[in-house]
Amino acid sequence: MKLLAQILLNGLGIIVAAWLVPGIHYNGSLGYLLLTGVVIGLLNLLVKPVVTLLSLPALVLTLGLFYLVINGLLFWLAAGLLSGLEVDGCLSAVLGGLVLAAFNLAVRVFRGAPASRKGT
Repeated sequence: MKLLAQILLNGLGIIVAAWLVPGIHYNGSLGYLLLTGVVIGLLNLLVKPVVTLLSLPALVLTLGLFYLVINGLLFWLAAGLLSGLEVDGCLSAVLGGLVLAAFNLAVRVFRGAPASRKGT
């Protein structure tokens, strides 16, 4: 159930990103939106840890701001894999990744999912 909720939220995040960022276009049905959520989820699960590990020096040098670039690259990769999601350029991809990350953070805060808390 939690997995299905995350897939739906990723799909809704794509819709929000397409609505807010001018260079992102989504053309698809509700079923395709679910597929988009699955692809985003799989990229975050499988590709993002490897890219994060490989870009650790850049993350340290930029004090974590390189995560914006990583999110943008994953967003652009998702657009390359899906025909219904179009990203016009690198800046649009970075902004779309930022919107998607902010949307997921807002949903976690709204649901009351605690940040990693130890001992309290």
